Amino acid sequence: MAETVEALIDGGKATAGPPLGAALGPMGVNVTQIVADINKMTKDFDGMKVPIKVTVDPKTKSYDISVGTPPTSALIKGELGIESGSGETGTVVAGNLTLEQAMKVARMKGSDLTGADLAARTREVLGTAHSAGITCEGRPAMEMAAAIKAGEYDDRIKEE
Repeated sequence: MAETVEALIDGGKATAGPPLGAALGPMGVNVTQIVADINKMTKDFDGMKVPIKVTVDPKTKSYDISVGTPPTSALIKGELGIESGSGETGTVVAGNLTLEQAMKVARMKGSDLTGADLAARTREVLGTAHSAGITCEGRPAMEMAAAIKAGEYDDRIKEE
């Protein structure tokens, strides 16, 4: 029966100390190698908390690592280099995303979002941006989302 360890780690900065070392050590696996693999897989999320799951087969000592993505709000704040949203949506603007940054976040979240295509996933990201008091290209985030839905940005929104 496989054993699973779940943890929230700093992207690219996991260590063999707690919580990973304490949970993986008794399983007899190479904790240093697992930590190195986790850091390699999460390096793009530097400065963010990333959910990870390590599944270990106790008989063979083989393991599988799955990496979740940080919350959409954390990715948006990371793109803008800000600590928090405005707290006063609609009156105080905390930052301004470019459409390309919103699409980048949508691509990073990928299948964690429900939208069928990049335009729909970008609109989801803009919904989160709106909640944090963040605009997109100087427009209110929800106005930008409506414009995307209306096809105004079809020339810029391309699947990769």
